[in-house]
Amino acid sequence: MKISFLLHNAYGIGGTIRSTFNVAGALAAHHTVEIVSLIRTIETPNLPLHPAVRLRPLIDLRPHEDPPRAGRRAADLGHPLLTRPSAHIPAAEARGTTNFNALTDERVAEYLGRTDADVVIATRPGLVIYLAALGRAGRFLRIGQEHRLHGTHRAEIRAACDAAIPHLDAYTSVSEADAATHRAHLPGVTTRLTALPNGVPATGIEPSDGRAKLVVAAGRLIPVKRYDLLVAAWETVAAKHPDWRLRIYGRGPQLPALRRQIDELGLAGQITLMGAHSPIETEWAKGAIAAVTSREESFGMTIVEAMHCGVPVVATDCPHGPGEIITDGRDGLLVPVGDADGIAKGLLTLIEDDELRRSMGAAARIAAERYAPERVAASYERLIEELHTARSTAAPAHRRRTAAPLRGRPAGAPLAGTLKDAVKQLIRKPLRPVASCRVTAEGDLSVLVEPEGLHGGQLGLTVTRRKSDEPPIHVPLLPPAGAAPSAPWTATLDRATLDLDEGRWDLHVVRPSDGVRRRVGCRFAEGRGLLDLEPLPGSPFTWWIPYSTVDGYLALRAWRRPAHAEARVIRLDAEGLAVEGTLHGARFGPDATPTAVATPSKGPARPFLTGVTALDGGRFRFTVPYERIREARDGEEGSAGWTLTLHKSARGGTPIRIGRIVGDIVDRDKTDLFPITHGVRPHLTRTNDLAIISVATGN
Repeated sequence: MKISFLLHNAYGIGGTIRSTFNVAGALAAHHTVEIVSLIRTIETPNLPLHPAVRLRPLIDLRPHEDPPRAGRRAADLGHPLLTRPSAHIPAAEARGTTNFNALTDERVAEYLGRTDADVVIATRPGLVIYLAALGRAGRFLRIGQEHRLHGTHRAEIRAACDAAIPHLDAYTSVSEADAATHRAHLPGVTTRLTALPNGVPATGIEPSDGRAKLVVAAGRLIPVKRYDLLVAAWETVAAKHPDWRLRIYGRGPQLPALRRQIDELGLAGQITLMGAHSPIETEWAKGAIAAVTSREESFGMTIVEAMHCGVPVVATDCPHGPGEIITDGRDGLLVPVGDADGIAKGLLTLIEDDELRRSMGAAARIAAERYAPERVAASYERLIEELHTARSTAAPAHRRRTAAPLRGRPAGAPLAGTLKDAVKQLIRKPLRPVASCRVTAEGDLSVLVEPEGLHGGQLGLTVTRRKSDEPPIHVPLLPPAGAAPSAPWTATLDRATLDLDEGRWDLHVVRPSDGVRRRVGCRFAEGRGLLDLEPLPGSPFTWWIPYSTVDGYLALRAWRRPAHAEARVIRLDAEGLAVEGTLHGARFGPDATPTAVATPSKGPARPFLTGVTALDGGRFRFTVPYERIREARDGEEGSAGWTLTLHKSARGGTPIRIGRIVGDIVDRDKTDLFPITHGVRPHLTRTNDLAIISVATGN
């Protein structure tokens, strides 16, 4: 049969979009599936979509091109109907020209009037209202979805949805508790009201081993997520376990308030606001524990994502999702809602019990299999079959309509033996390489290239430094040893033998037989192995971090220096800026008198020196007094800046840059942020080197 999902904007990033893409891809194994996006805002979706699922937008809101690209239809920006109100959607849901308006009324009516789908599934209130109002009864099955909670919508949206539901064949919630709420509020409605969870796939990434002293949280930085409670709880955690760290991934309006709270509590060295990250699974796998502190959760996709990665979740027992996903004490912990002390207690329980943490992580991976998209798709198939049976039983014989068989070429049927098909077989297929990159225990990079995008025999991998005329470095790309068609091709970047200069490197698959060279798309850049990794001994100091570029390609950032001073602690104390670190690629002599040199980088500033204490094992520490920084300003107004370098001797010598490179974070200037204290703020530069900014305080 043909199944159509209605999304508002399939080109965004969000839980509804992810779940729809996941379930649609699973259903496509046995059915014809399409996703109809009400609007289109960019060229391609942000999230991966199964190639068998057709994506079709109804309204194109991409900016106009001049000249227009061949084959691209005229954009709808500026269409007069965009500014006219919808005749169907309440104002609270229709706000803004990109939500619902007279043009969306027109395009959805056109689509529902001509679709040949057997089932149409609407995924948000406005689309549910459209489906009830514009989808002709009996022509196809009409199913609405609720991805939030019954009581969380504004009153006029809730009233419009409740009025639309009786005109549908089924309406699904993502938790059984919310389905029960709908049934209680809509007594006597004949529409099937049931629960079908979101589909969350296992990704195949290397799961957490539970050893990293890291707690991870992820989601929109909005009030309902209550990250302020998590930050408050971390004050208790950090007091008992200062070597543990918390990372919060996401963006949203609460960011400034969270930053202020972290700074006021003096937790800038223990909590990192990481910004948005997609896909998030690689970041879950880095953690030993996940934290969800929401006031309410309709489902909890982040909980299942973390569990798939072998990470036990400490979650508030809020309505409605967490309690249906987590078995308290077995695969995670449920703590009281709105209770920072309770959150801290839950986190400390797992932090202080290594065996419990590992056993819960293993149980979490098993429990998460319940939400595999294939299982959720099977539940949709059963629901659709039951709805068709009920309709066929209720309708007169002459009006009965059964689900259409799978459209398209039957599985295993031969291609038509036309000349055109024969020519296609002779043309070499293009390379479309997509790979994941994993850091091994030895610190090497294992590049796993998916076979679907590879065509040809002798293939190779190259790494090329950006903004350089140097020739690319060739690395063997090996086909799978077995006959499994889904096994990846592999290449290994050996950090002990491969010499990569400092900079950013792009990866390409090359086909020598015809000279084709294609940049490698990124599925996952797995950096978990970097968390406990140390630089190779000796000189030069080298470090590699794989990452996904903003346009979705696999890249590598490399550092290569004769020596490097890693600032493991950067702290603003009462006396000044305190730095503790480790020297790599060089050694302090037995009678060393090292110094830290502050070299002016901006504004009215003079250079100055600070004494450094050399410790065992290449460790060092020093403090830059606030008074010394103020003196070096020469009393001038405005801000002044210095970069810091380490010298092994007070007599000078080759400067060694101080910074933060070791670890898994590519751009420290975006994550490692510090407050201003006594007019001084440390910061990491674009090369991850340590610098000082001094701001005139007016005192």
